[in-house]
Parts: sequence; C-alpha cells; structure tokens
Amino acid sequence: MSGGFIATDLSVSKWLITKKKNYLMKIFSKILSFMVLFFFISSCEEGDKVFDEIQANVQRGAVLRTINVISNEIPIGNNDSNFSVEVEIQDQENGKLVQAVEVYIGFRDNTVADGETDLDTEEVLVEILDPSTFSIGEFGLPRTTYTITLPEMVAALPISNDDVDGSDQFTIRFELVLVDGRRYSFADNSGTLTGSFFSSPFLYTATVVCPPKPPTPGVWTVEMQDAFGDGWQPTTADGGGPGLVVTLSDGTVYEIGLCTPYEDPGYDCTDGASSGTTTFTVPAGLTEAADFNFRGDFWGEISFQIITPNGNTVADIPAGTEAGSIAIDYCKD
Repeated sequence: MSGGFIATDLSVSKWLITKKKNYLMKIFSKILSFMVLFFFISSCEEGDKVFDEIQANVQRGAVLRTINVISNEIPIGNNDSNFSVEVEIQDQENGKLVQAVEVYIGFRDNTVADGETDLDTEEVLVEILDPSTFSIGEFGLPRTTYTITLPEMVAALPISNDDVDGSDQFTIRFELVLVDGRRYSFADNSGTLTGSFFSSPFLYTATVVCPPKPPTPGVWTVEMQDAFGDGWQPTTADGGGPGLVVTLSDGTVYEIGLCTPYEDPGYDCTDGASSGTTTFTVPAGLTEAADFNFRGDFWGEISFQIITPNGNTVADIPAGTEAGSIAIDYCKD
C-alpha cells in the first residue's frame, strides 16, 4: 500500500509540475507576443514620425532637397573653380508655392596667423533665382543646378584674392521665399531634413584647396612608425618591399620603409624596428607634381608623416591605411 501511495503521489507531483510549466509557458508566450507587437507598433510609429515630419514641413512651407553636390572644392588660383549643386523644390503645390530662391554667401577665414586679422565675413545676398525658370525633374518637381565661381564669390565679398588661402571656406546658403511672404532656410531645419534620409540642408560649404604642383626643392623628411615593433611589412606577412615609393617628374624614384627582420628587404630600407627617419632630395627645376604611392599595410601597423623642406607636414598617414596614392596637402608645401 505504501509503495502504491508513493507512486500515486509522485504521479500527482509530476502532473502538477507539468501543468505549472504549461501555464508559465502560456504566460511567457503571451508576454513575448505582446513585446513583439509593441516593438512593431513602435517601429512603425517611429517611421511614421520621420515621414510625418517631412510631410509637415512640406505642407506648412517648403523644402529644398539636395539632388547632387557637383563641386564643393575650390582650387586656389583657378578662376574656373566653382561651387555647384543640383537642388529640387518641394511643397504642397509641387513647387508653385515658392516665389523665389535667394542665394547668400559668406567667408570663413580658417588660416588666421597669430597677430593677424580674422577676415570672416557676414553673408551677403548674391542672387535671386526664379523658380519658373527651373526644369521639371523626374518626380514632377522644379529642379535647377546652381553654380558660382571663385572670382564671383570674391567679388561679392569684402575680401581679395590675396585673402583666400588653402583650408578657408565659402558658405552658400539658400532661402526659399513663398508667395505668401514666408521664408524657409537653414534655421528652420530639423535633424530629419538634414540627414541622409531626406537631405535638405539649405546651407553648403565649399573648401579652398591647393592644386598639385612641383614639390618644393630641398630635403624632404619621412618619419616612420611601426606599432608592433618589427619593421614594415607592406604587402606580405614578412615584408614585401618598400612601403612608400616617391617618384619625381624627372624619373627619380625613392623607395622608403623600415627594415623587416623576416626577409631581405630588397631595397635601401631604414633601420629601426619601431620607428625611424629618412630623407630624400628634390632638385630644383621640376615642372610637375611628384607621385607619392603607398604600397600597403599587411598587418595594420604602419604609420608615417611626410615633411617638406620648410618644416610643414603635408601628409600624416595612420596605421591601417589602404594602398594607393597619398593625398598631399599642397597648401602647406
């Protein structure tokens, strides 16, 4: 009798445990379903907020969407250099609510030396565009390409060509004037309208750059580092030749890198497992820019700096940089 009682008692216990498990599983399933539903609704609401915000901006006013930034670099000394952008008007009436598009430009002096005057300028109105002259884009909305050259920007501002240096910037701002007198521009923007989802910044920046030129004659310096401390391995696990190859327009070639201990480097490398410095000489009379070619960084450990004869660093290459031509800051050469 006692054995039968124990068996029955165990059966009841198992039944209760199973029932409890099933009950808990049902509760867990309901909670999980609720969480999934809540997440789905929240995601939809978040997506709707983005769409609603864009629609609200269009319905209560207008936006100027960026289609393509064609040129936002201004090579110094080149009168043909320009800022150029393709934009599209969007409003509730397919562009008919916009009466005019005003264009303002300004100047940021980013190269103020100690003791010199900061030549930053207030923006000025340079042009008023008539939307009726815009073409109709693929979505049935007015589009135009606006272009302004370096000489035009300098002439419109209280600066001269001599005031413009590499790294300085011009600002280009658009302002929509609606038929009812309302205005919309950069200050009316939200993060939604300036982000990648819907790019309508109204404000653009064109940076002054220096075009390639023959390198300054004299002794150039390359300071090299290796994060692991075993020399340079540009293209293979053990080495693979020089990391930096400089080719001058007269055909002179300089092969540069830290010696690797794993194989015969095969070129006149620089001693130093963790760091080292070498130089190369640029003769006077060159007529074209030099080519600075980085061969690669197999282990992601190589870094270096290129310094001109006047002491300016024109390239600062971090570890892990991909193989290819090195961008030289010609403004500092």
